Amino acid sequence: MKKIDCFVSLASQAGTFSSEPEIASVQVAVGPFTRSETIRQVASAASAEFTLLYTRTTSVSLVHYALERMLQVAGDTGADFLYADHFASKGGETAPAPVIDYQEGSLRDDFDFGGLLLLRTSALKDAASRMDRNYEAAGLYDLRLKVSQKGRLEHIGEYLYYEIETDLRTSGEKLFDYVDPRNRNSQLEMEQAVTDHLKAVGGYLEPVFRDVDLSEGDFPVEASVVIPCKNRVKTIGDALRSALSQKTDFPYNVIVVDDNSTDGTVDVIRSFLGDPKLVYIAQDPTWHAIGGNWNAAIHHPSCGRFALQLDSDDLYYDGNTVQKFVDAFREQGCAMVVGCYRMTDFDLNPLPPFVVEHREWTPENGRNNALRVNGLGAPRGFWTPLLRKLNFPTTKYGEDYAVGLRISREYRIGRVWDVLYTCRRWGGNSDSDLSVEKVNANNFYKDRLRTWELQARIALNNR
Repeated sequence: MKKIDCFVSLASQAGTFSSEPEIASVQVAVGPFTRSETIRQVASAASAEFTLLYTRTTSVSLVHYALERMLQVAGDTGADFLYADHFASKGGETAPAPVIDYQEGSLRDDFDFGGLLLLRTSALKDAASRMDRNYEAAGLYDLRLKVSQKGRLEHIGEYLYYEIETDLRTSGEKLFDYVDPRNRNSQLEMEQAVTDHLKAVGGYLEPVFRDVDLSEGDFPVEASVVIPCKNRVKTIGDALRSALSQKTDFPYNVIVVDDNSTDGTVDVIRSFLGDPKLVYIAQDPTWHAIGGNWNAAIHHPSCGRFALQLDSDDLYYDGNTVQKFVDAFREQGCAMVVGCYRMTDFDLNPLPPFVVEHREWTPENGRNNALRVNGLGAPRGFWTPLLRKLNFPTTKYGEDYAVGLRISREYRIGRVWDVLYTCRRWGGNSDSDLSVEKVNANNFYKDRLRTWELQARIALNNR
C-alpha cells in the first residue's frame, strides 16, 4: 500500500519523487508553502497516511530507501513531523548539510529543516484546521508551531537526500536578515505566529513589569563602558579612543578586560593607561570567554551603576553615546537599554542593511518576540545591581542573549532609537564565515537558552 502523498512547491523541479514505491501521488502545490492558504489546500488534498513536502524551488534526489527509512522512524517514534540531514550543492560543489535537533525552544522562524519534510497526515490536517490567520510569509512557520503543540518533531541524523542550495551568502551575511527593513512585513507575520503559539503553550507574558530603583547602591561612577577583548590588536585602540572620548554630565570610566591576548593587544591597552578613566583587568589563564570577562568587569569595585557594551572591534557612533544611555535609563526606569547601530566594513564604509534598529523590541511584545529572534540588538546597557545577581554564562557566544532573555522575563527593556554604535563587519569577526557545524552548534545553544526561558515563563504563569 502506498503511504505518502507528495507535494512540491509551485516552481520546484520534482526530481525523482515519481519513481519512489512509497509515493501514492506527486502534486504541485497551488502556491508557495509560505502562504497559509497553500498549507490548508495541501492538508485538504492529502489522503495517504503521510504527506511529503518539498519546500525548495530546485530539484531533489533521494538516496536509496530514504522514504522507507523516514517511515520506519515515524513508526518507531510516533513522530508527526520528520526531517533529515542531507547533501547540498552550493556553487557547483556538494557537501554534507547536517541540521540540528528540534527543541521546545526552537522557535526561530529561520530554523533549518532542509527542504524535505514528512508529516503524518492526521497531524497536518489538525494543525491546518487551527491555522486561523492568512499569512503570506509565515504559513509554513505557523504550521510547524501548531504541529509542535500536540506532536513531536523528529530529526533523523542520516543523509537521506540531495538538494541545491541557492543562498550562497556567508553566515555573517545571513545573520541580519531578521532585522533588514526590507523583510519587515514578513517579520511582523512571524511575530504574530509566535505570539499566538506562546499563548497556546502558556509561555506568553503580558506587558507588566517589575519596577527598579535606579538609586540603589553606591557606585564610584555613574556608568562604565565594558570592553572584553582577546587578540584585537587591529581594533582595540579605536575602541578605547571611542570610549574614552565620551562627553557626559556625570563621571564614567572604561573597563577593558583582556583575556590573555598574545598578538600585541596588551601593549596597545597599556599605551592608554595614562587616562585616569581607564581600568585594566588582566585575566588569569583559566577559561573565561566573553561572558566571564563581562563578569570580571561588573563585579570589579570600579564598575559603575550602569554597565555599557562596547565590543573590541566596534566604535561608539559619536561622543554622546554614554550620555544617551544613562538618560534613557533615568527617563524610562528600565533594567536594560538597547540602542541602534550602523553596519560598516573595517574601514567604516556603510554596509547593508546600513542602520539596524531592532524594531521587534516593542514595550508591548518585545520580550515575547525575543524568543523568536536570535539577538537582542546593540549596543546594550545594563543596570549593574541586577546584572551582579544574574551574571553572564561563561560562554563565548550567546552570553548577552541569555542575560537579555532573563531580564526581559520580569523587567522592562528600554530603547534608544538613535544610532549609538558602529558595528564593523570584517574577516576578524567571530561569526563572519562559520562552518555549518559551528553555525549548528551556535543555533543549538541559543535554542537551548530559549527552551530554558520558555519553561521558566510557563512555570511563572502557572504560579
